[in-house]
Amino acid sequence: MHVIKRFGWEIPAARITPEPVVLRRRAILAGSAAVGTVALGTFRSLPARAEEAPARNPAFDPGRAITEEKYATTYNNYYEYGESKNIWRAAQVLKQRPWTIEIGGMVSQPRTIAIDDLLKQVQLEERVYRHRCVEAWAMTVPWTGFQLSQLVKLADPLGSAKYVVFETAQDKTMTGLNAPFYPWPYIEGVTMDEAANELAFISTGMYGKPLPPQNGGPLRLTLPWKYGFKSAKAIAKVTFTDKRPTTFWEAIQPSEYGFWANVNPAVPHPRWSQAKERLLGDDEMVPTQLYNGYASFVSGLYTDRKGEKLFM
Repeated sequence: MHVIKRFGWEIPAARITPEPVVLRRRAILAGSAAVGTVALGTFRSLPARAEEAPARNPAFDPGRAITEEKYATTYNNYYEYGESKNIWRAAQVLKQRPWTIEIGGMVSQPRTIAIDDLLKQVQLEERVYRHRCVEAWAMTVPWTGFQLSQLVKLADPLGSAKYVVFETAQDKTMTGLNAPFYPWPYIEGVTMDEAANELAFISTGMYGKPLPPQNGGPLRLTLPWKYGFKSAKAIAKVTFTDKRPTTFWEAIQPSEYGFWANVNPAVPHPRWSQAKERLLGDDEMVPTQLYNGYASFVSGLYTDRKGEKLFM
């Protein structure tokens, strides 16, 4: 007798992306300089891998509707370009080719790799993830990219490495870097076991297009079970270390923005509740879920860390 094992994350066949949509995405991604439309303006998108059209991974059904692209790409936090949510126009000046990523620290061989060379060595896919900002707004986004564990494998870290640290670009076009209050560069980090988790993702695109600069292009960290500030944008440097890093927002106010920053509706921010979140687009208020709804994937990471402030 053939037994079908159910994992709990499957979605009905009727909800799988139709083949014509996937093929249309192939045409979009194949262009070496496609142009994506954002709200009232346009941004020049980036070269993409013509030889591969990422298919949507059905294992990560978000359980709610995808946010319209016009909202997800025009309501952004990106302090390198200012404190306004309306920085998408300013961010268009960021040139995303050429782009290199420095890999160093506790690795077998430090190196610098061009982004297109990196993309030739990983398996791209599309995943639809819920995104929860610490400010209590949320969206649901189809990200294109690859599992973070693939980058870790390519980096070949030493067995003594305990953390992966991400440093974002400091480009001359980023006028927000002139603000003296902030401890630039923007630093974020995760433990090695978090980096190995199947949810941890490096995004290179969204909505079937190369990742726009205001959303962290060309390369951003995507950690759907954590608050959005953990998802570092415009990654320029990846370092492996045995010392836990002091992250950007933790350095500014550790009582409000800790290292772990896992989503928990029962643990309020010191200045507001986290019990509900506002969905971009229709402003509907919905209950926040533990680990942003991904507890079945990640709760096991924290069973031996009960003494830590995991949720802020």
